[in-house]
Amino acid sequence: MLEISNKTNLLEQKSYYYSLQDVESPNLYRDIYSYDEVPKVAFNHRRVPIGMPEEVWITDTSLRDGQQSVEPYTVDQIVHLYKLMSKLGGPYGIIRQTEFFVYSKKDREAVERCLDLGLRFPEVTTWIRANKEDFKMVRDMGIKETGILVSCSDYHIFKKMKMTRRECMNHYLKVIAEAFETGMIPRCHLEDITRADFYGFVVPFVNELMKMSEDAGIPVKIRACDTMGYGVPYPEVALPRSVPGIIYGLMHYSDVKSEYLEWHGHNDFYKAVTNATTAWLYGACAVNCSLLGIGERTGNVPLEAMVFEYASLKGSLDGMDPTVITEIADYFKNEIGYDVPPMTPYVGRNFNMTRAGIHADGLLKDEEIYNIFNTEKILNRPASVMIGKTSGLAGIAYWINGNYHLTGERAVDKRDDLVVKLKEWIDDEYDTGRVTTLSPSEIEKKIEEFAPGRFKN
Repeated sequence: MLEISNKTNLLEQKSYYYSLQDVESPNLYRDIYSYDEVPKVAFNHRRVPIGMPEEVWITDTSLRDGQQSVEPYTVDQIVHLYKLMSKLGGPYGIIRQTEFFVYSKKDREAVERCLDLGLRFPEVTTWIRANKEDFKMVRDMGIKETGILVSCSDYHIFKKMKMTRRECMNHYLKVIAEAFETGMIPRCHLEDITRADFYGFVVPFVNELMKMSEDAGIPVKIRACDTMGYGVPYPEVALPRSVPGIIYGLMHYSDVKSEYLEWHGHNDFYKAVTNATTAWLYGACAVNCSLLGIGERTGNVPLEAMVFEYASLKGSLDGMDPTVITEIADYFKNEIGYDVPPMTPYVGRNFNMTRAGIHADGLLKDEEIYNIFNTEKILNRPASVMIGKTSGLAGIAYWINGNYHLTGERAVDKRDDLVVKLKEWIDDEYDTGRVTTLSPSEIEKKIEEFAPGRFKN
């Protein structure tokens, strides 16, 4: 049967309606996931169209998934992080939502204090146990939307929940009906979707959710959770690992609108950022992230990374303030005590630092040669060099100018007598057996010895 598609406005064959396949034994995709071997990427050479929505945004799980992976934050820390996210996301709410636990008194106090701030973005949502009492509790707190765990792979259905697919689906639908009864917007977290039978369970289950949503007159949100980081972004990859295929399938066969579709990924195979961007490109409006990527095992999609992915795709930051990323990193380090790995893009101590003398020479002539963009303007992080064995005259001069904020006529170059003396001292340090880099305080002390008072204001 042919009909005009309301998605493409083209005459198309009517979409096949998938029914639940209630199998007797689990489909564990052993040809792909052989546990004793590295997971395989299978191709079926089927392409789905790119269709990025006009508007895309970021959602946050720092205070839920992220907080499960570190020492729990204090209420004051949660409130401060929430304010920083609002400042980073800007007036248009590119960081649209963040989710909270509400299990403990401390959790609920944090939620209430964030709500009392009256900030429009990010919207406060929750993640709760799937029962009527929790639904009523968050509704009474003024929360409009909550996340609900609905694991969808046979690994979870058969092995963890000890149910059949039919039993599991009926259980989920009963729980979500309770959310609709209390007037909550349920956000269904389809855990482990990249190991699930997509057309045998996921699509039929989501179809039932969409029916319930229509009957209740309340939206249902679908979060596709790549819980183990198995998703891959390549075109023509077969399900269940295909990120394009998952997003397309949910939109095309379950009629999930882009604004109600969200991707949540993990970084087990170094693909978290690319997979999240792919989800945007193929139709999901939202990608779920955490600050600094902190989360289960290898972590979630780093929120700060998606700020720059957004700007790269849209050509604009649309009101976001990326200098807040540096504030966030400093807060994690200085107030929370989190050790940010030094090579981490955008936030690590060494992300825009060079040690090589030849690179420092390029930075001294024009920092654009060796810096990814104007990090001082965009992140409030000037490019820097670390003084060591290979720094050379140029590296020393660049370090002095950066450390003492010297520009124009005040800046030193690599022919300056002070630079030459420092180079001779550094060479002597390494000739006599030193292997470590030099600390800023060591260099400053030596500069004061060689040129007393030169850089005093």
